[in-house]
Amino acid sequence: MACECFPRPPRARRRASCRRRLIALGLALLVGTSQGALAEAPDDGDRPSLRDDRGTPIEARTVERVAAISTFAADTLAALGVAPVGASTFGSEPLPRYLGAPLADTRSLGQRASTNLELLTELDPELIIGIHRYTEPHARQLEAIAPFHAFDVVSLEDSRRAVTGIAAALGKRAEGEAMNRAFDERLAGLVEQAPGGVSAILLTGAGEAPFAYYDHFLTATLLERLKATNAAGPSPAPERNIPFGYSISLERLLALDPDVIFLFRTGSERAFANNPVWPYLEAVRNGRVYEVGPHWKEGGGPIARRLIVDEMAWRLYPETFERPELPDAIASHPYP
Repeated sequence: MACECFPRPPRARRRASCRRRLIALGLALLVGTSQGALAEAPDDGDRPSLRDDRGTPIEARTVERVAAISTFAADTLAALGVAPVGASTFGSEPLPRYLGAPLADTRSLGQRASTNLELLTELDPELIIGIHRYTEPHARQLEAIAPFHAFDVVSLEDSRRAVTGIAAALGKRAEGEAMNRAFDERLAGLVEQAPGGVSAILLTGAGEAPFAYYDHFLTATLLERLKATNAAGPSPAPERNIPFGYSISLERLLALDPDVIFLFRTGSERAFANNPVWPYLEAVRNGRVYEVGPHWKEGGGPIARRLIVDEMAWRLYPETFERPELPDAIASHPYP
């Protein structure tokens, strides 16, 4: 893999730069998701110890240089006041745009499934956090660079566990648990006001048949929590996180005919939107098809999940909830 060489600043200057760029920008106010714990192992303390999804025990460390091989890890780090030295992402963005200023000096490590390990080595992290399913083929290489933790974040409960685990690895477990509680409280408040009586579906892809998400996928779970029916339905294998969705034909989509369609943003023209069936969908006829930011697809971090639930509540029930204040670059838009 190609290595991008660059002079590294002295560690003291890096620390000062890190502190400057972590001026909150209000991101801490966006933090939240519920109470939860990771895979628990017996412990002599007041609380059980934690393990990541590789089964690796999580030990609190005092570190300044952390790398994130995923958007959710970069999100959680930013919410905890730690700017990652490097981050992998997905899609066309070199870094997750919605995280803004805290990633101003973060280096892009490329796609999460093909992280630039040479650049990662150059960045000299003291801790690496990633997605389990994408990093497992390179786990030994990552462990040779720095201590490494990995999480599979598909469901809302996965998000809770990962936030707690990442926070615990940084010696900030109480902060991670507080973020989870804050999100639970925010979600409960929205649920109390949500009128219900609406169906919706989450779609991604650009081919002839889009991909729809089952109920257990985090963003689809938020639909259900907000009293909307997820038209895609439950997984046929609820005991497993994967698969978390399926390809759906336009004919099947028309039979389900949801009131609202959320499209995950893509840089390609959507072939399925040119299907003759498309204009007959209820959501299309009523102008309730919305293209949403990429953070909706990997929304397990405290910042993303709060952004998602606030915007989702408004789009589902515009007469009940006010439009959230979001930069145009990450806000949802009617499609096309």
